[in-house]
Amino acid sequence: MKLILNYNPHALAKKVIEKEIEKFGLEFSYTNCGQIEFLNKINKEVYENLKLNLLEYGIYVQENQQEQLIQRIKDVIDDFIFSEENYNYTTSHYISDKLNLSYNYISNIFSEMTMTTLQFYIILKKIDRAKTMLLSGEYKLNEISYKLNYSSVSHLSAQFKKITGLTASQFEKIVSKRNISLTNN
Repeated sequence: MKLILNYNPHALAKKVIEKEIEKFGLEFSYTNCGQIEFLNKINKEVYENLKLNLLEYGIYVQENQQEQLIQRIKDVIDDFIFSEENYNYTTSHYISDKLNLSYNYISNIFSEMTMTTLQFYIILKKIDRAKTMLLSGEYKLNEISYKLNYSSVSHLSAQFKKITGLTASQFEKIVSKRNISLTNN
């Protein structure tokens, strides 16, 4: 028997972080996307051990200010893409509002630090989410388009084809055949 899993990586990471912090008996609160504020003072040894524990899960503590901003940008994008809410405004407007910075500034610093454009990164994340949603079999393309805040199904389809080399319907057929094959084995 095989399990095909669909999960929210942001929620998963949040749960791991909470469990690791609780191991040290530390009190904390989330101050923003991907930011934690400790409510009590922690010593350097505990801090270093916590960093090592989180690193085992591939979770890095960002200590450089520019790296922190890039991580905050990525977290805000994940929040937007994985949100159950449907926003009536653009991804760029959402990011700018959440970070309280101009989109041009955010875009420029992101490109400078990651060597890719913010717009391309957002498209990649949206298409990755669309693939996951298609894999789950729970959503039709028009629902995915709506949930990911695309202006139309054709816009999503065009970006999907550009990124994956497949149309969304071709991808669905491949997934369907794979799922049938898996259930027959």
